[in-house]
Amino acid sequence: MRTVTIVGASLSGLYAARELRAQGFEGRLVIVGDEAHRPYDRPPLSKDFLTGRTDETQLALTDPEETADLQAEWLLGIRARGLDPRTRTVLLDDGRAVPTDGLVIATGASARRLPGDHLTGIHTLRTLDDARALREELTRGPRRVVVIGAGFIGAETASSCAALGHRVTVIEAAPLPLLPQLGPEMAAVCAELHRRGGVELITGTGVAALRGTGAVMAVTGALGEGAVTGVAGACGAAGAMTGVAGACGAAGAVTGVAGALGAGAVTGVAEPYGEGVVTGVAGSHGWGAVTGAAGPPGSSAVAGSAGPRGSGTVTGVALTDGRTLPADIVIIGIGATPNTGWLTGSTLALHDGVLCDDGCVTSLPQVVAVGDVARVGGSRAEHWTSATEQPRVAVANLLAGRTVETVCSVPYFWSDQYGARIQFAGRRQDGDTVRIVEGDATAPDGGGFLALYEREGCTTAVLAVDRPRPFLRVRRELARGVGNVRAPSQSS
Repeated sequence: MRTVTIVGASLSGLYAARELRAQGFEGRLVIVGDEAHRPYDRPPLSKDFLTGRTDETQLALTDPEETADLQAEWLLGIRARGLDPRTRTVLLDDGRAVPTDGLVIATGASARRLPGDHLTGIHTLRTLDDARALREELTRGPRRVVVIGAGFIGAETASSCAALGHRVTVIEAAPLPLLPQLGPEMAAVCAELHRRGGVELITGTGVAALRGTGAVMAVTGALGEGAVTGVAGACGAAGAMTGVAGACGAAGAVTGVAGALGAGAVTGVAEPYGEGVVTGVAGSHGWGAVTGAAGPPGSSAVAGSAGPRGSGTVTGVALTDGRTLPADIVIIGIGATPNTGWLTGSTLALHDGVLCDDGCVTSLPQVVAVGDVARVGGSRAEHWTSATEQPRVAVANLLAGRTVETVCSVPYFWSDQYGARIQFAGRRQDGDTVRIVEGDATAPDGGGFLALYEREGCTTAVLAVDRPRPFLRVRRELARGVGNVRAPSQSS
């Protein structure tokens, strides 16, 4: 193997590069990144970077010495647009082609968006450029901030905005934040963190429209200049279509397009538009995976549109329960979509990510995938630990030309919200019982707590709020496969 190309220059791409050199690859190493920046750490973006406690230099994941040691060709600010497996070539947006013997796909994921989110004052937070723009706007004095989505990014961003003195409201379609990840008992604790942090939390309702000055800004409207032949957007959760909305319009006008809001997970809307013939578009978001269906096909093509383009400044968020929240800044934190579009047409199997076996190997043995874009062994994780653990195994298999190792780790994530550190490890399932073994979950200001999730007498997962030491011990025991984890003592 003379040349290995890594597409994706963020965390997992960098770790793959390190592993290639560490595991003895001495050939040509090409790293392609669509951002102009060298690899940087993303978790601080919604926390210390947003509040100004961390600057850009502290985000860097490499230094000049390591960069030199990697002896890689960095092609930054260039997007990969295709993969030709027949010629083993990565095609770039600037017209270049990179012949390669091995490929590591590490293209990550992009923030999901809402139709009408092009108004000034509406932000997503996924990249350094996103964070720069939001941070700059947050320095202009007190603002009314509405955060859509109470997942990790939404909660952390809300916490940071509140710390900066802004008036913050969080909208969550599910009954509780982080419900799929933590279950109802512990999700209720996280809801209380918002309230204790001075942030208004509105749950169980979705977003109907983004209000703004200027021409077009509604989420629930669409305009076609030609003939709309049929539009349907559907949002579903867990495989079940929970809502459908659609509209057909005669020539020149779509008479109404609505996004479907599904009970529980789905909070998003679907909205197509086009200047000619809308052929069917759906956009949706929910917890974990997008399950929305596409609308009916037609002639011409407007596929996957994000909604009507508008101008002006955001002024508020209309909710599906009829209320409208005034807003100077809206932050959309409704999850991310794996960046697989550039692989369309290749022979790789794609479904909510690049499908891989347990060793991160795709259907092509000379192609592996890691990080947020990789669906490894049937699941895809957008966590820092996955992005750092998978590359070692993926590279070993890539260099071997077959799967010789598999990824075997206990899922782990953490989040910092309102001065509390939340840590979770393990595999929780619905129906697991939750047992508080340290501290008091009803008094988050009282020093935190440790909770064990249990099923059939075995510990399946652990959650800690400000209890890092006992959490680490339980996490280690879970990693060793110790099902009946010993409850830490109060003195741990």
